[in-house]
Amino acid sequence: MGVSNNITACLNFTALLCTVPVVATGLWFASKQGAECARLVRWPVAILGGLLLLVALAGFVGAYWNRQGLLAAYLFAMAALITLLLALLVFAFAVTHGSGAYPVPGRAYREYRLEGFSAWLRGYVADPRRWEGIRACLAASDTCRKLGVESAFFISPEQFYQSELSPLQSGCCKPPTACGYAYVSPTVWTNPANPFADGDCGAWSNDPRQLCYGCSSCKAGMLGTLRDQWRRANVALVAATVALVVVYIIGCSAFKNAQTEDLFRRYKWSNT
Repeated sequence: MGVSNNITACLNFTALLCTVPVVATGLWFASKQGAECARLVRWPVAILGGLLLLVALAGFVGAYWNRQGLLAAYLFAMAALITLLLALLVFAFAVTHGSGAYPVPGRAYREYRLEGFSAWLRGYVADPRRWEGIRACLAASDTCRKLGVESAFFISPEQFYQSELSPLQSGCCKPPTACGYAYVSPTVWTNPANPFADGDCGAWSNDPRQLCYGCSSCKAGMLGTLRDQWRRANVALVAATVALVVVYIIGCSAFKNAQTEDLFRRYKWSNT
């Protein structure tokens, strides 16, 4: 291999390594959403990461064995996939921009309202058929059951009020604080002091199969969970995208130099 081909092969191997965080993030994201009963853009990140991995591998093979056609196809495909990754990041930042979380006086946990999230995310849970599936999945999961088991650790209501709850636990496993329900256990509440303070007050039930799964706060808690997941995933995706863009730009230059070296070598051979 020429010097430029060596450089191109090293760059393509670096691009190969840069795709690993994208694949890992996609698999983590898909597994987390499976556990949380959501199916919001569940596999695209993992699939896109897998395609980037395959294309980077093809580019490395093309550079190592000096296959100019394969390298050209690699550059074209990588440009298209990086564009798709950038579009996915823009979409993710746009739909997760707003947050429906708000602090509650005297509580360590936050509660959630649908109005604080983007219209696109609200539309995701607005579909009755989709939400019925999510609701049934949540009722069968251990999201609230685990909180009920932990009730032995809360000797007084104040201990529960100062605990950290996930968005789903806050929105689905207890009634909104504004309703003024009296605490019995994390998933059992009685005698609301302000039954009309919130539209979800009447939707609360101590039945473990019902709880607040029909509440707007539960839908907001689901969106809060999805938003948190996307925010965490975006950190790795942004870093990988920046690295891929830099490596791609340098790779294009190395590819042109490799072509120039090849043309010069052929010209030299033809004149000897």
